[in-house]
Amino acid sequence: MKVFMLGWEFPPFISGGLGTACYGLTKAMDELGVEVTFVLPKASTSHHTGHVKMLSAQHFEEGGVSSTFKNVRFLTIASTLRPYAHATAHERQLGSLAAQQTKTPANIGLGQINDLNDYSGDIYSEVCRYADKAVRIAETEKFDVIHAHDWMTYPAGEAVSQQSHKPLIVHVHSTEFDRSGEHVNQNVYDIERAGMHAAAKVITVSNFTKNTILKHYGVSSEKVDVVHNAVEHNGDGLPHISFDQKDKIVLFLGRITMQKGPEYFLAAAKKVLQVVDNVKFIMAGNGDMMHRTIELAARMGIGHKVLFTGFLRGEDVDRAYQMADLYVMPSVSEPFGIASLEAMNRNVPILISKQSGIAEVVTHALKVDFWDIDEMANKMTAVLKRPPLKATLGTNGFHESHKFNWEDSAMKVKKIYEEVIAQAQSKEE
Repeated sequence: MKVFMLGWEFPPFISGGLGTACYGLTKAMDELGVEVTFVLPKASTSHHTGHVKMLSAQHFEEGGVSSTFKNVRFLTIASTLRPYAHATAHERQLGSLAAQQTKTPANIGLGQINDLNDYSGDIYSEVCRYADKAVRIAETEKFDVIHAHDWMTYPAGEAVSQQSHKPLIVHVHSTEFDRSGEHVNQNVYDIERAGMHAAAKVITVSNFTKNTILKHYGVSSEKVDVVHNAVEHNGDGLPHISFDQKDKIVLFLGRITMQKGPEYFLAAAKKVLQVVDNVKFIMAGNGDMMHRTIELAARMGIGHKVLFTGFLRGEDVDRAYQMADLYVMPSVSEPFGIASLEAMNRNVPILISKQSGIAEVVTHALKVDFWDIDEMANKMTAVLKRPPLKATLGTNGFHESHKFNWEDSAMKVKKIYEEVIAQAQSKEE
């Protein structure tokens, strides 16, 4: 079986869970013997890539990117496709000074920080250019099925499917309703909808996301299959280590953008600090709301208790989890939430919003509606003040995280491949 896979991020170029998911799924596919040609906007020689050797972007023109996979090849098109804006240099500087902020900045409050564009650069031109080059690559490749990850690659998937007459599968890791609420970007929505309707099958990362698609995109339920995300397990996992630190640590790790609910996190943090003084809140990540979130923390009078690290990767992510007494994911709309599984896999208790895909599949987690800052604060306080609760959640969560592995997810995806390939072949006959 040969798969022509389209994705816009892969380690080390990641902005969130999509890159992590592509990495884990592709690695497991490789172990199953599935032959994959993975087309990426760009690549890197960074050591952060792990089991994949990624070369520079110009290597597409020179004949392709080599890999340490047995059955996977990576091709790149020298594109700057990066849809989700990171914080500016000025915002990163503000983040490093967040702990020292004491002055009140310009007036800003809850609900006023959601108006920044989540897409950077001339994104639509890059999406079209990616599609054009993907077709050129496909003309020289042999494959049985096309697998497109997220909306930036759907036009490419459609074009390659039309050119090759091979079935298309689109993988929905997030929708425009997750990223923007009800005020969607119409162009992005149209691209998503067209891709879903052109596909032979739609894969979603949760029933939560499947329901969003059924409600907003007019896709039949029979066409949508759910394949939950997973987490990599290294040996027996990474036991939680207590650092010699005075303060408790509550960790927010994710893009600082409307979808992730940073303002609700800060509102709950302020309430926690009214009853627990020896606690700091770490916000790890970049995003279009970083600057305003820093200002909001200062305006709330808790800027000295909230530390902004910027985007973390590799060992820095591991250290953040190791320091954490609690991981909080207050997402307004979260298709899955891989970071929560990563926290569980490191023995860290988690508090997640009920508006998330992972909430439907884990038991040993605290759950709360993202908007209920009182209950969010109560649950944070309970973990921080009750060591037995923290220990029980951490231990049970660690064991539960081992139910989720990429091998099982890859097997489900492979079965979907076999189904759509068989259907396509029967139509030809």
